[in-house]
Amino acid sequence: MRIGEVSKLTNVSMRSLRYYEEKGLIHPERLENGYRNYDKLTLERIKTLKLYFDLGLTTAEMQQVMGCDPFVFPYKNLMCKDVIMIYEDKLKEVSHQIQILQQIESRLKERLMKIYHLKEDGINERY
Repeated sequence: MRIGEVSKLTNVSMRSLRYYEEKGLIHPERLENGYRNYDKLTLERIKTLKLYFDLGLTTAEMQQVMGCDPFVFPYKNLMCKDVIMIYEDKLKEVSHQIQILQQIESRLKERLMKIYHLKEDGINERY
């Protein structure tokens, strides 16, 4: 499968795919004409990298966990401590972000209620 097809299937830009290759995170086969050919295993690695990117992992962290993640290499019995630690840290970050977003949501709802209340009282009729 060529880079454009992989980009569409995974929703990862061609630029990112080239970057992942440059960083050694994926290793697509090179055809005689110089085109990259992505096999199914590489496609799955790209999907995992997308998950890591969505989690906010840096490429260095991605490199650290790729060889240890049991979902990437299910045949390995080894589970690196780094994977657990990175996942736990990201989970804490996500939980903190959720808490902040909930506070923002609450404040926005309060403001909207006040605006609606003012409108009902006839104040700010032009809005």
